[in-house]
Amino acid sequence: MPDQHPYLLKRLERLNAIGIALSVERDNNRLLEMILLGAKEITNADGGTLYTVTDDGYLKFEIMSNKTLKMAMGGTTGKEISFLPLPLYLEDGSPNLTTVAAYATLNDTTVNIANAYEAQDFDFSGTRKFDEKTGYHSQSFLTIPMKNHESEVIGVLQLINAIDLDTQKIIPFSAANQSLVESLASQAAVAMTNHNLIEGLKGLFEAFIELIAEAIDQKSPYTGGHCKRVPELTMMLAQAAVNAKTGPLKDFRLSEKEFYELKIAGWLHDCGKVTTPESVMDKPTKLSAIFDRIHLIGQRFELLKKQAECDMLKGQLEALRLNNQDEYDRLASDFQAFKLQCDDDRNFLRMSNIGSEYMTSEDQQRVRQIAAITIKDEMGLPTALLSENEMYNLSIVRGTLTAEERHIINNHIVVTINMLESLPYPKDLKRVPEYAGGHHERMDGKGYPKGLTREQMSVPARVMGIADIFEALTSRDRPYKKAKTLSESLHILGKMKLDNHIDPDLFDIFVREKIYLKYAQLFLEPEQIDVVNESAIPGYVPA
Repeated sequence: MPDQHPYLLKRLERLNAIGIALSVERDNNRLLEMILLGAKEITNADGGTLYTVTDDGYLKFEIMSNKTLKMAMGGTTGKEISFLPLPLYLEDGSPNLTTVAAYATLNDTTVNIANAYEAQDFDFSGTRKFDEKTGYHSQSFLTIPMKNHESEVIGVLQLINAIDLDTQKIIPFSAANQSLVESLASQAAVAMTNHNLIEGLKGLFEAFIELIAEAIDQKSPYTGGHCKRVPELTMMLAQAAVNAKTGPLKDFRLSEKEFYELKIAGWLHDCGKVTTPESVMDKPTKLSAIFDRIHLIGQRFELLKKQAECDMLKGQLEALRLNNQDEYDRLASDFQAFKLQCDDDRNFLRMSNIGSEYMTSEDQQRVRQIAAITIKDEMGLPTALLSENEMYNLSIVRGTLTAEERHIINNHIVVTINMLESLPYPKDLKRVPEYAGGHHERMDGKGYPKGLTREQMSVPARVMGIADIFEALTSRDRPYKKAKTLSESLHILGKMKLDNHIDPDLFDIFVREKIYLKYAQLFLEPEQIDVVNESAIPGYVPA
């Protein structure tokens, strides 16, 4: 007899082994497949189906397997199951109690049918049509609901045709078989629930960090998309480094979990910007505050010219009174020269305000000279044309930020690290703060916030540094610069390699594997994607 003690003990051992395997499986398709195949194995069933309960009240076909028909669908097979889901409730809202799987789900009960062709309580018309079409004979059925920790049925396991080990004939599923499969179904439900909970929490976590990144991008129209694009480029370069078969990084490897860890760090690398004032983060010109103060300076120049014109006219009236034509003409000539000088100074300040060009010491001296020009205030008293703050901002050497504002911007990485280090990470995400917090460090130790050298940084952190810089160079939404082409951006990156700013080996992989082009085809405008002469890139070393 198949249920005698030695055979039953063997099946119990197999049930235990399957339960252990279920508890560690993380792939949903393999998990469901393991449940069905394990149930078939311990009962010697010829076929079976595993359904999951959908939120909208259906039983979805997940896995189908039949030894006689050589059928394997769903799961890891890659073969889609074409059958429509089974409704738990009919169109009139009444429970679907004539379908065995639906009945077992709704009543939370096992259904053991010895012979489907003799069953009176269920509708097996579909089964009969299937048998007629395939030449199969569906006889014994064992249908068991799978319940989660809250006693909710989350799936159904249905086995077909128990086979006698000795005679190879179809027999009913025995009470011992039913008990074993019910035990397996209970373990399977726990495994499925754990998987769903883990995946649910993982999905929530990812959605939350993407929400933070989106909030940062939305906060600043000038960096929109940066927090989305940097993770994409980071993963591209990291994968290329892993694929390297030669060179200094030929032994570099990242597991699936480590890739995920790096991806999360990429999404969170600028989370500290939530504390950065928009007036600093979005400062498009040197004189921008609530508005661009360059317009006020333009108005002052116009007032300055009007005041000079009044002085000229007064002088000309006096010259006419004294019949001094030479003085009259000189005053007119000087005024015209003064107007031209005012227009030239105003245009110079307008260009300086943009911050796109490097400001020389001569330019800074000219700003000071213009600032010293006096204009009469509302009391008629002379006052400087530019305030100290305006002169200070217009003298910024590069970009639009003062040293104090640059410090505020740079501080976002300190805030990022502090925020990320305060989180209680699981083991697999412990290095997120390190990866996310290192993208402004330099290989020579002159970066910030910690002044780390190349040897003190992990490869993933160095990868993110290149990704952050390249995205910023090619970004078309920055207020203070025009989006650069691939050639221009790679030339600048090459200079950074020679200047010990970025990792040299990763830069060579970035160029050699054309990561820049793969990224460009996804995110750059067509006019930015020019022909790149890799041999002309500073510092690039081909394989």
